[in-house]
Amino acid sequence: MPTFSAPNLGVTPTASEVITKHLRDAIIGGHFAEDEPIRQDDIAHSFNVSKIPVREALKRLEAEGLVQFQRNKGAVVTRISEPELAQIFEVRVLLEVQAIRLAVPNMSAATFARAERICEEFIGETDIGRWAELNWALHACLYEPAQRPFLLNLIRSIHDKVERYLRMQMSLSAGKDRADHEHREILAACRAGDADKAAELIEQHIIGVCRTLYEHLPNRLTPN
Repeated sequence: MPTFSAPNLGVTPTASEVITKHLRDAIIGGHFAEDEPIRQDDIAHSFNVSKIPVREALKRLEAEGLVQFQRNKGAVVTRISEPELAQIFEVRVLLEVQAIRLAVPNMSAATFARAERICEEFIGETDIGRWAELNWALHACLYEPAQRPFLLNLIRSIHDKVERYLRMQMSLSAGKDRADHEHREILAACRAGDADKAAELIEQHIIGVCRTLYEHLPNRLTPN
């Protein structure tokens, strides 16, 4: 049997991993504004580390599309323009419609029970930050039966990139109640085993979110 060096799954996260999570959560939560520089010295001082793990963290966030490096500014929080946001939501529709079509035939009573629990927690939650987390939890619950982990990871990466906008959307124009209503319609179609209807509702749901953002955030979502 060949020998190899297996990772220690019990090892604590590295400094760069901890900083990555901290910065990711801060960006998604809106604690950093679009185009705002992220000062490596300040972050290193806050965590009492050198700038090396901070740079590693920023490189990871760059790969996720949350920051970009600019000349004379260093790392800044990415701004998403209207054309870019439209393309992101177009890709969401393509991926999530396919995911739900593949998932519906494999859904079980456990899937529906879990989805229902998430819906109940979502509507009773008052923390806006938790709304986005529960929104993703529901979508993931409905897509996991597709048994396409690569597809699910792609969808998750897109959700992470636009989560700060999703939080805004759900806080606008009764967005939370609307999301709950649409989620329950999608869940009902899934229970009925109607993959076509579920796919149609997912498409309408995603397009509706995008439209609400355009209607209520005209000054933030402007082309670069």
